[in-house]
Amino acid sequence: MSITAANATIFLSVDGVFPIPVQVQGFAADDVFETEPLASAEVLMGVDGIMSAGFVFVPVKQGFTLQADSDSNDVFDIWWNNMQITKSIFYANAVITLIDIGTKWNFTRGALTQYQPLPNAKKLLQPRKYEITWNSINAAGVI
Repeated sequence: MSITAANATIFLSVDGVFPIPVQVQGFAADDVFETEPLASAEVLMGVDGIMSAGFVFVPVKQGFTLQADSDSNDVFDIWWNNMQITKSIFYANAVITLIDIGTKWNFTRGALTQYQPLPNAKKLLQPRKYEITWNSINAAGVI
């Protein structure tokens, strides 16, 4: 079994901007995407040493890294530009499939929370980074 990210697929739609999902491609060599660990509960310790815990909803931050020449940078540029022109938020949905491990995830109600407007210029133009903060991520099961 392989665990390569080379054949992962990411489809993103943005309400009012890209209503039909577009495939995001052209990822950096060492970075496709990343998510942070989530707090799954909040806990309080009473003065008597008895702990209480409760479920909490938390947003999910996900970073994407695209090569400087990736056509998919246009997706984020257009999304950002629409936000700037309208001074509004356009929410996204996505489906990510990791073929080699046979799993798929659905991402809902994502806001573009970090945007790198152009690549850093070094000897070679560097990858651009973006962050989407999702309302929820759900494992969609085995493909």
